[in-house]
Amino acid sequence: MLKVDVLNIEGKQIGDLELNENVFGADINEVAIHAALVNYLANQRHGTQSTKTRSEVSGGGRKPWRQKGTGRARQGSIRAPQWIKGGIALGPKPRKYTYAIPKKMRQVAIKSVLTSKVQEGNLIVVDKIALGEIKTKKMVEVLNNLNAEKALVIINEKDINVTASTKNIENAKAITVNTINIFDLLKYTKLVITTDAVKTLEEVYA
Repeated sequence: MLKVDVLNIEGKQIGDLELNENVFGADINEVAIHAALVNYLANQRHGTQSTKTRSEVSGGGRKPWRQKGTGRARQGSIRAPQWIKGGIALGPKPRKYTYAIPKKMRQVAIKSVLTSKVQEGNLIVVDKIALGEIKTKKMVEVLNNLNAEKALVIINEKDINVTASTKNIENAKAITVNTINIFDLLKYTKLVITTDAVKTLEEVYA
């Protein structure tokens, strides 16, 4: 049986919660973690490199000289690749780097990292995170109460007060449970998650 303490935002224990071992006590698969991370990083890339071909370079509409009789090599355009200021032959063009991995592999990777957080004692479960307003100072205070440095905060539903209050904290980030990803889980040491978010994760990944 896997149990963790449940804290309030003051950092005081108010109960405990039994975790689903299929999600928070799974076998750690480093191969799946690596594959999911590489996939995530590749999908963030933007293929912005680009060169102009001879059809895209301005000018060169007229044949520079007649085909025969000049003693020079025949030329069709002054914007052909062999000319100075001509188009580029076989140069790079914008492309997509995105690719897909199996859904089950991504789920195994997520469960592996969640399990490692539990094993390392870096999973902090709170009953709820409710801020009356957008206040960075208040969010810093909450994280200090929870002893959560470099923390990823996961809430069940979008809460602008929580996400906006965390935005200006250097080593913290707040996301909703439906936007969880392998990169953020690995980047941040502590995982602060609400009880509602735990239940949602267990429903999705169990």
